[in-house]
Amino acid sequence: MPSFKVYKGSASDGIQEANTTKPELTGDQVLVKITASGLCGTDLHYKTADMVLGHEGAGVVQQIGPDVKTLKLGDRVGWGYQANSCGLCEQCLSSNDEYCPDREIYGVANLDQGSFAEAVVWREAFLFKIPDNITDNDAAPLMCGGATVWNALHRYGLSSTSTVGVIGVGGLGHLAIQFASKMGMNVVVLSTNESKKDEALSLGANSFAVTNGKEAINIGATKLDALLFTTSVDMEWDAYLPLLNPQAMIIPLTIHFGNFSIPQYPLLGFGYRIQGTVVSSRGELKKMLKFASRNDVRPVTMLFPLNKAGIEDSIKTLSDGKMRYRGVLVAQ
Repeated sequence: MPSFKVYKGSASDGIQEANTTKPELTGDQVLVKITASGLCGTDLHYKTADMVLGHEGAGVVQQIGPDVKTLKLGDRVGWGYQANSCGLCEQCLSSNDEYCPDREIYGVANLDQGSFAEAVVWREAFLFKIPDNITDNDAAPLMCGGATVWNALHRYGLSSTSTVGVIGVGGLGHLAIQFASKMGMNVVVLSTNESKKDEALSLGANSFAVTNGKEAINIGATKLDALLFTTSVDMEWDAYLPLLNPQAMIIPLTIHFGNFSIPQYPLLGFGYRIQGTVVSSRGELKKMLKFASRNDVRPVTMLFPLNKAGIEDSIKTLSDGKMRYRGVLVAQ
């Protein structure tokens, strides 16, 4: 039976080291030796839960079950937020498996499995081959952070002629800038921190506007076709709504557990659309990896050892707002 070390959350004692044992592999199950794991803001929501943490994994195939069809020993693979779906419902059959009513996602199912670990047992159907020119350390953050922003930019009608506003140059924002720019979009970055201007422009932004403490935000004559929120801040709608074209999309990408509210009259009067989105389907995740491979989209990372001390250090760095921009835990 496969047995390996895992790292769990705890309500009172920080990160806990434990061991988990899985039965012999069945069906299309695959044992992956973990080489790298991204740290996502969602992991902070679960750091006090009695579950194995982490959902941005990369590693090497070590064992395969009897029904595995395409993966081979030694293949490099990644996985993300979702572990399973029914495969038969309307959502699954229309390439929307992330909305399957029986989906198994991080924090809800497979609580004994995660990417903060030595290994993981995962279905082949939810593993993704990593392109040869993407390292494991870069691939891991793409499996959730990359998939999240890709889905927002690729699924809802935006194109190379679109002008997109990105609020925040952080874990999601710096990837959104790159993907949107490489898709040919006009990218306007909105940030409270002027010191990030040069980096935002180097990542592919066409323009940069400072928002901190300003009642009116100046982006010139440009109007936005979409506004991506990549930070968990309360929005001053009076400052942001004038930046939007009629029928523009507002796309919140970070999770908090309060209500999302917006003034009703401009929502109706200008036909704005609030577009919810969650990670991506398997088909979109494969497209994202191919696009990132061809167009040199890579996360900006800070590396930590994949052990108890490294996990706690990375969580503190992210919680303190000092991560630049995605933490990656690397197996030693």
